[in-house]
Amino acid sequence: MLISLKVQNLALIKESEVFFSDGLNIITGETGTGKSLIIGSVSLALGARAAKDIVRTGEKEARIELVFSLDNKNQEEVLKSLEIPFEEDDIVILKRTIRDGRSIASINSQTVTASTLKAVSEMLLDMHGQHEHQSLLYKRNHMRILDSFAARELESGLALIKKDYDRLLEIRRELEEGPVDERDRTRQVDLLKFEIDEIEKAHLKEGEDDELEEAYGRFKNAERLTTAVNSALNLISSDRGDSAISLVGNGTAALSDIEGIDEETDRLFAQLGEIESLLGDFSKDANNYLQSIDFSREEFEAVETRLDLINRMKAKYGDTFEDIENSAEEKKAELERLSDVEAVRERLLDEKDELESALREKCAEVSSIRKEKAERLSALMMDALQDLNFNDVNFRIDVRSDEEKISETGYDEVEFMISMNKGEPLKSLENVASGGELSRIMLALKTVLAHEDEIHTLIFDEIDTGISGRTAQSVAEKLNLLSLNHQVICITHLPQIAAMADHHFVIEKHSDEESTQTVVKELNEEEMIGELSRLLSGETITDAVRENAAEMRDLAKRKKVNIT
Repeated sequence: MLISLKVQNLALIKESEVFFSDGLNIITGETGTGKSLIIGSVSLALGARAAKDIVRTGEKEARIELVFSLDNKNQEEVLKSLEIPFEEDDIVILKRTIRDGRSIASINSQTVTASTLKAVSEMLLDMHGQHEHQSLLYKRNHMRILDSFAARELESGLALIKKDYDRLLEIRRELEEGPVDERDRTRQVDLLKFEIDEIEKAHLKEGEDDELEEAYGRFKNAERLTTAVNSALNLISSDRGDSAISLVGNGTAALSDIEGIDEETDRLFAQLGEIESLLGDFSKDANNYLQSIDFSREEFEAVETRLDLINRMKAKYGDTFEDIENSAEEKKAELERLSDVEAVRERLLDEKDELESALREKCAEVSSIRKEKAERLSALMMDALQDLNFNDVNFRIDVRSDEEKISETGYDEVEFMISMNKGEPLKSLENVASGGELSRIMLALKTVLAHEDEIHTLIFDEIDTGISGRTAQSVAEKLNLLSLNHQVICITHLPQIAAMADHHFVIEKHSDEESTQTVVKELNEEEMIGELSRLLSGETITDAVRENAAEMRDLAKRKKVNIT
């Protein structure tokens, strides 16, 4: 749910914050006050392109902030998959700062890319303006709408079709490339054989490179190691009388003459004896080490040569032995393909035939589901359209199949067909519907799809284009019905729709000698009656108009209770 919208220094808005609630949120205002700025600021926060002059005159930057509360677990999972942190209270804050024609977007204080912002915004909010209504005119969108209605039944089938279709494209591409020039093929075969042979003759063993590096380091420093250990050994255990072992031995002998006389000297004698023993152990270990490190020029050169070979193989075929092995397997597969072009081509053709046959079966299953769901959605749309004062409407979703036109979505073509009057044939939407009719058709569609749609917040702009009277009342009631399970935000100029508001906001423009700014204000019940009066009559508001507005509001509230 959209909790709040905060805007700073955007066009005519210096600073404004609007707190929305669940249910039907209505926004009204006189022409030119900037109603479109509210929807525009939401669009900007969600990543829409910003005009160069969007920042308020005299200011350096504009800021928009949207605060949402998460509505379901699926939204949490999407945020986790995008590695976006969110608080335990399930609050998501989208911010966008626009300055010098550039912008920075963040979600919960983490800077995000445009694609991430788009993914999150599409999950949180569904916005409908004139552009979205017009999207109904394009057949390519009709299948997407039908498939969203049948999403649970179609999900697995469409995934299998896409997997097989992607593989089919790969096979077709390989077949289209065709056989290479014979001279080029011979050169490639010779090179592949050489490289495979080179890898196999290397007889690489896992961990061998680490062992060789350690041995190489030991050989390279053998002289320094030998000199240092020899020096220490000579000082400790040489034949000279001044070596450490000799001197400690003399000390031990001197103390042995007084052993048993005094406990303290006995302790000193024992300590010196331990030192003499440790020095003896050191002398033995040092001699063993010197024998083990015995430098061999031949062995050193062998280690160096082997390391050079391994490093050369890594430079050519991969950073690790596993990479090199994988490279060899790929080269063998390519060698097989080039060595027996016809056999490979036959295998590809066989696989292509099998895939096409399997795809037709899967497409048939998906098509059957689509046709069944198209009938159901058509019936629901008929009811919804009649509720919106399309009294003589006939609506049908055509699903036409063509086995020769398989794609990643199957082999169907989906088109919405409509007739506005009795006796008239069904025609494509683009040939029949006006802008106002399209907005109502979209509203009917959103109402029907509401139970399938996990997006809780819906924004409608220009939903009342070209309507009045009874039709306006029908639209108002449909919006109210939709708001029972969704948060609906709607900009309108019709009193019938505004009267249904659970929460009513008015956009006003104020000017002084220096500047003009747009402000947003939530109305109380008495102020709502006043705004309804303005919508009914314009500037001149008489007592009769106000009574009419109050009656309209009262009727709307009773209608809301009945619908609930």
